[in-house]
Amino acid sequence: MALNNIRLEVMQTVEKQVDSFVDKYLIPVEEIWQPTDLLPNLQSENYIEEIKQIREESKELGYDFWVVLVADMVTEEALPTYESWLMDMEGVQQHGRQDGWSKWIRHWTGEENRHGDTLNKYLYLSGRVDMREIEKTTQYLISDGFDIGTGRDPYRNFIYTSFQELATNISHKRVGQLAKKKGNKMLSKMCSVIAGDEMRHHLAYREFVNIIFEHDPSEMMLAFADMMKKKIVMPAQFLRESGQGMSEAFENFSNAAQRLGVYTTYDYIDILRKLNEYWEIDKFTSLTDEAEKARDYLMALPDRMTRIAGRIAVPQDVHQFKWVDSNGIL
Repeated sequence: MALNNIRLEVMQTVEKQVDSFVDKYLIPVEEIWQPTDLLPNLQSENYIEEIKQIREESKELGYDFWVVLVADMVTEEALPTYESWLMDMEGVQQHGRQDGWSKWIRHWTGEENRHGDTLNKYLYLSGRVDMREIEKTTQYLISDGFDIGTGRDPYRNFIYTSFQELATNISHKRVGQLAKKKGNKMLSKMCSVIAGDEMRHHLAYREFVNIIFEHDPSEMMLAFADMMKKKIVMPAQFLRESGQGMSEAFENFSNAAQRLGVYTTYDYIDILRKLNEYWEIDKFTSLTDEAEKARDYLMALPDRMTRIAGRIAVPQDVHQFKWVDSNGIL
């Protein structure tokens, strides 16, 4: 369904500020960190010692940890899906142009691309996982695509990215903290700097929504409520291992993340609270009747979800993934 005229005008209005968004929230290529800054330099004389350090430190990390790290990496590696999805939004012109929304999406993609590269190389050098099985999972996730309920609507897409970028910030940050507790400084730093990127991206998308609220509050409120009713699904919702059907690995990965405390139902609820507060949705007036109901729904939702979350038990049974050999890993 094509955008109505008001929606398209709002997208064009926000688009005029894209250069300032790039300058404020993204970092030039010559200044930002690169994966090789955090990994052993194979051109140096002591690279073998650095690789040995990775392999030695990795022995201290438990089974659920490896499952979560692998799934986080695969999620980052599915970047082609995310770029093509954003480029397909209504209001985005992408025919070889390097301005407007196309500029933002390409620069954002360039930053995100480094995350999968970094974690992929670390996993390969650690020697603790079956890289071929992981590579199959990555290829499946890209070829299976994803359906996050946004369609081509930029309002819904920016709600999703505002939420999801903060979720990935939390996940990478917590993985880094767990690595640090086990004495793994190299992996801890990788996860920490990746989490920093995700936070900058979250702040940008959150601001896009804020500006749209100023211009088209009722429709933005309806889009927000619609996304929360559908639930914000993770980009890796279709995660699978070789020989499995689509999505079969995702629940087991999610359970591992909850057992570790890396990303939980309560984090999901807390993100919603933060977005409600930042966008000050309780202060909107002059909304349509339908948008007022959507606002009231969003305000009540965190408490409602908290009550439900308290009744849900996280499965404690550890699933055996093909990615990770449990022999020698606790």
